[in-house]
Amino acid sequence: MIVWLNGTHGAGKTTTSALVQQLIPDSRVFDAEKVGETLMDITPGLPETDNFQHWPPWRQLVVETARRILDYTGGTLVMPMTVLVEQYWREINTGLAHHAIPVRHFVLHADQHTLRRRIEGDTLLGPSPFRLKYLESYTEEARIWLHNEAEVIDTTHLTPAQAALRIADAVNS
Repeated sequence: MIVWLNGTHGAGKTTTSALVQQLIPDSRVFDAEKVGETLMDITPGLPETDNFQHWPPWRQLVVETARRILDYTGGTLVMPMTVLVEQYWREINTGLAHHAIPVRHFVLHADQHTLRRRIEGDTLLGPSPFRLKYLESYTEEARIWLHNEAEVIDTTHLTPAQAALRIADAVNS
């Protein structure tokens, strides 16, 4: 099984995923961003883009990597990864379904003010124009399709531990 933690930057996916992993027996965290980082290291580089998710190999490799990890280890993969393009989500979800891998899709949500405050105050990554630029598209995609495709956990007033407990309770029930 895959527990996919979606949502925009600042929603708490990375922090929450580590806590969810501790609450779900036989689970591991797999950050699909590492697949994108690998693709970005190819030289000469792949076609220019502002986001590695636009490269079709990223989506295919995320599915294939997740499948291979689960074939090898079994259990559950907790995957913190923002996917805001509906076509990309459908491609990944369809690919996982083709391999009979169930997915529990959660969106960690917070209001715009909270997200902006978290991104600007991030002591690990620092304020990030890249992360801030996705706030508008997240709001639009959440309204159009994203919140209809997932279980939404509003993290505006939750700690990561509280969000993780809600997710783990939903998965374990």
